[in-house]
This record gives sequence, structure tokens and C-alpha cells, in this order.
Amino acid sequence: MRVFNFAAGPSTLPLPVLEQAQKELLDFNGTGMSITEMSHRGKPFMAVNDEANALLRELMNIPENYSVLFVQGGASQQFAAVPMNLLQKGKADYILTGNFAQKAYEEGCKYGDMAVAASSKDANYTFIPDMNQVKFRDDIDYVHFTYNNTIFGSRFTELPKTDATLVTDMSSCILSEEVDVSKFGLIYAGAQKNIAPAGVTIVIVRKDLLGKHMAITPTMLRYDIQDKNDSLYNTPPCFPIYVSMLVFRWLKAMGGVKAMQKINEEKAKMLYDFIDNSSFYTNKVAVKDRSIMNVPFVSPSEELDAKFVKESTAACLVSLKGHRVTGGMRASIYNAMPIEGVKALIEFMKKFEMENK
Repeated sequence: MRVFNFAAGPSTLPLPVLEQAQKELLDFNGTGMSITEMSHRGKPFMAVNDEANALLRELMNIPENYSVLFVQGGASQQFAAVPMNLLQKGKADYILTGNFAQKAYEEGCKYGDMAVAASSKDANYTFIPDMNQVKFRDDIDYVHFTYNNTIFGSRFTELPKTDATLVTDMSSCILSEEVDVSKFGLIYAGAQKNIAPAGVTIVIVRKDLLGKHMAITPTMLRYDIQDKNDSLYNTPPCFPIYVSMLVFRWLKAMGGVKAMQKINEEKAKMLYDFIDNSSFYTNKVAVKDRSIMNVPFVSPSEELDAKFVKESTAACLVSLKGHRVTGGMRASIYNAMPIEGVKALIEFMKKFEMENK
């Protein structure tokens, strides 16, 4: 029996994708071997790599003057790779709206003059700063922000207003809603939240930004090297790339990102409406900034929170415990979470509230 998995990452994957991967695990495409066993330079895997790239370009409408890279190290490694590859003037501004934004800023400080342009830390990251009020320094290489905040459940609904290159971490929202890639110089995303198993990270970078790396940049972290080698400079994370391809196929069959955004907004509205109309549960994020991917909430006490997590797990609604820095609960309702899962969660929340008032 499969449970409804609300984990923030590694997260749930579409059942048809898992079934296809299971079917092909021992014999991929008639090769007589697993995708996990074959050479990354052989034609079978290179075809997978090419299809994954092409499908992502189609789904996100990525312009031709952008490179799509499949790299290792997770989004956290990009905290260092971004400044190493993009700093020319030695300066960048960061917007801090959660733990990962903070970590990206701290890592960036090792390589240049980084400044905090805006932050919601004093309010425990419960809102996104007003982009109309944020001032950026002159002569900066880029502005970095985290598009969706996995831990605190907020997201940007408008972009920073600047002529500087925009860099964003989309790890927990990529492919969940339509975005105009041309507005960004660089987008990166760890795959384990909304695409594939941990191990591959997607980097979408405008080509005019390639080849401007710092001299100290390790070869493996250079975007131009990865681009010239079609992400095959060394042995890539073959299985996660393969699963990414399957997820991209699934998403296309679902109607693409536009259709998925409509479903995601419906799921999120159902859950937020229930929380808002309850006198038992609370979501502390500013309404206009609420994430449609990660929904944190609390009950009236920590004791009830712990009881909720225990009993929801027994009811096959798993991984609802909130992050250690926030406590409470968190429902991650990524693309692969069906509406039925959200409905089941709401029914359990109703029952729990009635029994524990």
C-alpha cells in the first residue's frame, strides 16, 4: 500500500514514473542492462540525456540563448558555484527570505562583496519583502533570491526590480508554475523536491554569462565546461537524469506547466481555505506570499503537534512533521501529490480537530 508522502525532499514521485522505472530497471530499452549499469558515453544514455534536455526546454519555454546543465552536488553546491562563475565586479546583493537564502548568502561572502538588500529574518521569514521598496547597490554582478522557501512556506510573486542579472534558486518550485526564463540570468534547482531522486541539479544559464568564472573555480564547477561537454564532463548522475526525463514526459502528458499550475493552485487553495476557516490550525505566512508547494501550519500546542504527526503517520499521511527550526507541521504538495492526497489530509485534520478541541 502506498502512502500519501508530504515530505519536503526527497519527495513523492508520480506513480506512473515509478512504475516505468521499475519496468525498465533490469533491461532499459532492450539493451539487456540497467540504466544504472551503462556507460554515460554510450548511445542509450546519451539519448536519455538529450531527451531530458529537450523536454525541459519545451516545458519551460527556455530560449535558445540559454544552456541547460545537469550537474551534481545539489543546490547547496550552487551557493558557491554561482559567485565563482558570475562575479566580474566582485559584488552581489542577496534577498534573505529563509534558511537556504541565508546559506547562499553566507557561502557567497567567501568569494566577494556580498550585501543583504532585504530580509524578513526579524519576522521569522513569514513574508517576502516588498520588491517596490528594495534598493540594490550600483555596479553589482547579480541579485540572488530563493523563489520558493521550502521551510517557511513563502514564495516570490513578483521579481526584484533591478537591471542586474537575476539569479534564483527554484529547488522547491521548478515546473510548478509558469515563469519567464528570459527574465533571469541563471536558474538552479536541486531535483529531489519536484523532479527526481537526489543526485542531479538543474542549472539554466544564459550563454553570455559562460566563461566568466574566477580563476580559482574548480573545473567541475565551471558552467562553460559543463556546457561544452553536454553535462557529460565526468560520469553524471545517470539514474536521476533518467527519472527526470520520465517526469518531464509525465508532466508534458499532463498538459505541461500551465496545466500543472492550475492543479497546484487548486490543491493549495483547498488546504489554505480549510486552515483559514479553522479556529484550531494556523498558518503564519502573509497571505499574499504563501507558497503553493509547501504549507506549514501549527495546532494550539506543541503537544498536539506531536500527537498530530504520530496519528497522521498511522493514517498513512506521512512526513508531515515541520522543519526543526519551525516546529509544527508542513505539507509539501509538489506536482506529484495528487488532489486526493490533499483531500485525505484535510479530512484527517477535521477529524483531529474534533477529537482534540
